[in-house]
Amino acid sequence: MAQDDLDGLLSAVLPLAEDLLSKHGEFFPFGGSVSADGETSLMATDPGLGDRPSSDEVLAALYEGVRSQATSTRAAAFVADVRANGSDAVRVELEHHEGTSLVVLLPYARSRFKKALTFGQMSVSQGEPRVWTAQ
Repeated sequence: MAQDDLDGLLSAVLPLAEDLLSKHGEFFPFGGSVSADGETSLMATDPGLGDRPSSDEVLAALYEGVRSQATSTRAAAFVADVRANGSDAVRVELEHHEGTSLVVLLPYARSRFKKALTFGQMSVSQGEPRVWTAQ
C-alpha cells in the first residue's frame, strides 16, 4: 500500500509543480496527502507572516498541518522549489505512516531567452520522517 500511495502522490504533485514553474517561474511550497480511506488531496497553507513568508516557514506550517491530522492520514508529500547540487530543482518529500520516507529531486533549467523548462534526471534518496516520527 505504501508504494501505491507514494506513487500516486508523486503523480499528483509533480505536474502541478511543473505547471507553476512554467507559468510563474517559482512557487510557494505546497503538499498533498492520502486520507485513511484512500482519497488524495492537495494542500497549501498560509503561516500568517505576510505576502512573502520564507519557504521554510511555509513548509513548517505544512508539516504541522499534516501532523495534526496524522491519525486520519496515511501518506503525505511536501513540495518545494529548491537549489540542490548546483541546480534549481523541485524537491518532493514523501512520507507514509508505515515508515517509508523518501526525497525526490527533479532538477530543472530555464532557457535564457525563452521561458521553456528542461527537466533533468529524477533522483530518489532516503528521507527524514517529519510526520510519523515515533515509528
